[in-house]
Amino acid sequence: MPHLSPIATGSQRRGLALSPGVGRGATSGLLERAQTAQRRVTSTLLTVHSLISGVWFCGADQPILGRLSDHKEVVDVFTEGQLYSPVTEHEDGTVEVHLADTHPGREDPQYLRRRGGIAGVALAWRRGSQEVPTIEYSEQERAVWSRVSRELAPLHARFAHSEYRTAKERLGLPTDHVPQLAEVTERLLPLTGWRYVCAPGLVPLRDFYADLGDRTFNSTQYLRHGSQPLYTPEPDIIHEVIGHANQLASPRFAAITEAAGQASLRLESEEAMKLVADVFWFSIEFGVMYEGEDLKAYGAGILSSYGEIQEFAHMEIRDLDIADMGTLNYDITVYQPVLFAARSMDHLEDVVGDFFATVDDDTAAALRSEAVRRGLLPMSSP
Repeated sequence: MPHLSPIATGSQRRGLALSPGVGRGATSGLLERAQTAQRRVTSTLLTVHSLISGVWFCGADQPILGRLSDHKEVVDVFTEGQLYSPVTEHEDGTVEVHLADTHPGREDPQYLRRRGGIAGVALAWRRGSQEVPTIEYSEQERAVWSRVSRELAPLHARFAHSEYRTAKERLGLPTDHVPQLAEVTERLLPLTGWRYVCAPGLVPLRDFYADLGDRTFNSTQYLRHGSQPLYTPEPDIIHEVIGHANQLASPRFAAITEAAGQASLRLESEEAMKLVADVFWFSIEFGVMYEGEDLKAYGAGILSSYGEIQEFAHMEIRDLDIADMGTLNYDITVYQPVLFAARSMDHLEDVVGDFFATVDDDTAAALRSEAVRRGLLPMSSP
């Protein structure tokens, strides 16, 4: 969440940190969301203005920025566009989630209250001194989870790489109820040592990656609106868990993800951090891989999207190329038109895994220079 994380200008976004892969969900137009949100939001938001910084998550050592009392209007909210809805905690203690005007739940008071309540639970949680909070999901929410699980199952059988399918079977997520994050942790820990913690929305990029380096995944706990169970304009627990937790149940995918997190601890420059996040986007989020002659998906963004999982094979497929993956501009409001394919799991580990395991600021700078020489990036103005 993630998710996620991206940075850029206009409609181009780069470097998503917290699980933002929601397929066609973002086609509502993030820029339009930005403009309407600016007019609507009149209190200090628990957010930041570009996805390189992310949105705050709950934790004992994190500032709760939404608890400011001056309620100044934040006029540049969403000017860079982001996938997660901003959160406000008002002076009276109520929590509000600001949905885009095009969000299916925007005019549903009950859904708005529910989203605020779930975000409030995450904001009140203190990491290290409290158990990850439990959400009592409604019958309708359980029905949404069950419907999506049921619809994705045959698509996973057809389109997902066997490494993901085997991990999914080992994890054994329930399909009849929404799993609590503590339950996800209980299932993951004996398999790969990973745990889940709660987040009300996006997490600051470096904090998110530092947690990945500690085998900790920050996850939202809300579900999409029940009127459109196969669509979401923002990553929800379905993406965070069906997409990422199944992936993290594979020791090999988990090791690559952990290496990406540990890489962030070595990097000082934001350009290097952005490059790592972009490679993560085109691998862990939207990665594809050959299995024999067949192209399969392993990226969480594809495998949690009912629409994108049926379309990825028709996109432009390129070979793994770190300089290209780390500098390619992309638009989060559409299905990803360019994907990078590994020839095998070994190939993915050798190229992407080794990159995450060894990258430093000098390596990242050299890759950006290579991208300029190859015409992948424009030359900097003197």
